[in-house]
Amino acid sequence: MSKGDDGLYIMLISIHGLIRGHDLELGRDADTGGQTKYVVELAHALDACPEAGRIDLLTRRVTDPRVDDDYAREEEKLSERASIVRLDCGGEGYLPKEELWDHLDEFVDRTLDHIRARDRLPDVIHSHYADAGYVGARLSNQLGVPLVHTGHSLGRVKRRRLLADGLKRDEIETRYNIARRIEAEETTLSAAELVITSTRQEIDEQYGLYDFYHPDQMRVIPPGTDLARFHPPTGDEWDSEVAASLSRFLNDPRKPIILALSRPDRRKNIITLIEAYGAEAALQDAANLVLVAGNRDDIRDLDVSGREVLTKLLLAVDRSDLYGHVAYPKRHAPDDVPLYYRLAAHSGGVFVNPALTEPFGLTLIEAAASGLPIVATEDGGPVDITENCRNGVLVDPLDREAIAAALLGILGDRARWREMADNGLDGVRKHYSWPAHAHKYLAELKPLLERAEPLPRRTISRSARPYRDRAIFTDLDQNLLGDRDALAELIDVIKSNRKRAAFGIATGRRLDSALRVMRKYGIPRPDVLITSLGTDIHYAPGLTLDRVWAHHVDHLWHHWEVARIFEDLPGLERQPKSEQSVFKLSYYYDPELAPTVAEIRSLLYLRELSVNLVHSFGQYLDVVPIRASKGFAMRWYCDQREVPITQVLAAGGSGADADMMRGNTLAVVVANRHHEELSDLDETEDRIFFAKRPFAGGILEAIDHYDFFGACRAPED
Repeated sequence: MSKGDDGLYIMLISIHGLIRGHDLELGRDADTGGQTKYVVELAHALDACPEAGRIDLLTRRVTDPRVDDDYAREEEKLSERASIVRLDCGGEGYLPKEELWDHLDEFVDRTLDHIRARDRLPDVIHSHYADAGYVGARLSNQLGVPLVHTGHSLGRVKRRRLLADGLKRDEIETRYNIARRIEAEETTLSAAELVITSTRQEIDEQYGLYDFYHPDQMRVIPPGTDLARFHPPTGDEWDSEVAASLSRFLNDPRKPIILALSRPDRRKNIITLIEAYGAEAALQDAANLVLVAGNRDDIRDLDVSGREVLTKLLLAVDRSDLYGHVAYPKRHAPDDVPLYYRLAAHSGGVFVNPALTEPFGLTLIEAAASGLPIVATEDGGPVDITENCRNGVLVDPLDREAIAAALLGILGDRARWREMADNGLDGVRKHYSWPAHAHKYLAELKPLLERAEPLPRRTISRSARPYRDRAIFTDLDQNLLGDRDALAELIDVIKSNRKRAAFGIATGRRLDSALRVMRKYGIPRPDVLITSLGTDIHYAPGLTLDRVWAHHVDHLWHHWEVARIFEDLPGLERQPKSEQSVFKLSYYYDPELAPTVAEIRSLLYLRELSVNLVHSFGQYLDVVPIRASKGFAMRWYCDQREVPITQVLAAGGSGADADMMRGNTLAVVVANRHHEELSDLDETEDRIFFAKRPFAGGILEAIDHYDFFGACRAPED
C-alpha cells in the first residue's frame, strides 16, 4: 500500500482552534472542542501503524499574549514520524473560525511551500471541517493528490437549527458567514474521493442536505478513545484533588455522581438537565449532579454564549435551591477529565449528555471506557454508540421527566447498572479504539491510492540558485489594452528586467485570439501564456503546450454533459465557437432571465459534476474543469520554475482574476476594474494594492509600490 519506500505521507489539516500535542484546552471556546482532540489522536494512531511513514498535522500558527506560547511554535514533534506544523495565516492574534475565510488562500500557499520544503508530495490530504475542506480541495486540485474529508459539523445543519431557534437569515450570515461555509462544503464534497463520518445518521440526514451528496463515497469510521487514559476506577480516585474539590460544593460527596461534561454552549442543554434534576426530589436524594462546563476565571470575560449559559446555570441552581447537591467547578486540567469519569463510575453514578443535537458524542465513549453507564440524547451519534455498546438509555433532550426517569432507572437498579457498565467496556474495545479506527481508515485509503495517478512530471524541490526569482502575471484585456503609452513603458520595464523576472499573461481568450490581440498591440510573447481561463499553458519560445497540465485538468471533466445542462437554462446564450475550447464552455449571461450563479452551481452539484464557474463583467459565464483556473495555472508554472509565490506580482481587473490575487502573491487591482469586481479583496488581503491608474499604468504603479525589482515585498505599515 505504501506509495514510497518509507511508507505513506499523510497530511492532516485542521485550521481553527488551538491545537497542540499535550494538555489540550478543551472547552476553552467553541473552536477548541472535540475536533482538536480528534485530529491529534488520529495523528498518534496513524503514527503507530507500520504503513505510515510521515504524518503532518497542519494548523494555524497563533501568536497572541492571550494564549500559550506553544501555539506560536512552527513545528511540534509528536514522534520521529509525526509533527504538528503551524502555518501563518491571517496575521497575528487568535481568530475565531468565522473570521478565517478571507485568509484561507494564504494557508493554501503556505502549505504548498511546506510541501516543497518536504521535497515530497503527500500521498493523501485529509481535511477537517469546512475551512480545511476549502484548503484541501484547492490543494488536491492543484497537486492531483486524493482528498479525504471529515466534516465534524455541517453548515446546512447549523443554519436549519439557528433558523428554528428564531434567528433571522441576515443575522445568521453576519455572525457565522454561513453561506461561505456551505459553499466551501459543497466544493469540498465535489473534490473529495472519500468522506469519513462518525455515524450512519450523519450520512443520511446531514450530508443528505447537500447538492453534491454522494453516499457511495462516504464511510462510517467512528473515532476512537485513548484506553490508556480512560479506564475503569482503580480505587484511589477519592484521594485525588479532583475529589477534594467537589467537597466545596456537596454536602455528601460520596453519593453517586450524575456527571455532565461539555462546553458551556446552549446546544449542550445543560440548563434542561439542571431543571430535570431540580424537579425530582428522589433524584436529589439518590445522587449529586456534577457539571464540568469548560474553564473560566470570570463569567463576564466569556463569549456571549458561554456567559449566557453559565449565568442561567447559576440561576437554575438558585431557583431550585440545589446548593449542596450540585457542583460546578471553575477550572479543570486535561488530566482531570479521566478522573471525573472514574469518580462517577466508582460512586455508582451515570454520565449524561443531554445535548439538543450530537453529531457523535466523544464524551460518551470516554464514559463507556471508564465503566460508566450513560443517558444521552436520542439524536445522531448516541444512537450508534448505544446500539454498539448497549450501555445506556436514549431520551428526548427536551423532556425533563424522561431525563429524570432514565437517570433514576439506572441509579436504582444495581444489577442493570453493572450490566451496562460491562457492556460499555466491551463495546468500546471492539468499536471505538484508535487502533481499530486506524486499521479501518488505512483499509479505506488503499483503493484511493491504487487508482491515484501520479503526474508524469512534477518538480517540487527548489534549486539553490534559481535563474529567475520573481514573476509578473497579468490579464490581457483589462490590464494591457487601453493605454498604449503605459503599455510601451511597461514592456520596456519588463524587457530590461527579463533576467530577474519572468513575464506571464493569463487570459480567458483562446490561444489564436490572444496572439492576434498581442500582435495588434505590439505585446511581445511572454515566457508563459495561460489561455482559456487557465485550461492551457504555453511556454516560450515556441508556445509549447504543457501536455501534463492538460492531462491534469481533464480530471472529472464532462464537457458534453455540462453543455447539455446549459442548453435548457434560460438567460444563457452560447458564445461563438471562437470563444470555446475543449476545456472551456463560454456563455453570455443575462442576470434578468438566468438563474443565479449559485443556483447553477447547485444544479451542477446535483448532477455530480465538478466544475469551476467563472462569472465576469456581469455578463459572461464560463465553465472550466474543477482543476483549472488562472490562479491554479499560475501556481503550476511557478512551482515548475521554482519561483516563490511571495515574489509574484499578479495583476487583474475582473472576477476571473480573483484566485490569482488571493493568497501570498503581491497583487494589484487596476483602476479600470469592471464596476466593483475584486473590491471585496480590499478588506481581506494585506497584499492587495488598488492602483489609481488604469491598465498597464496600474501595473507600473504596483511595481513601484512593492519595489518589485528590489525588496519585492509589501511596504511596512
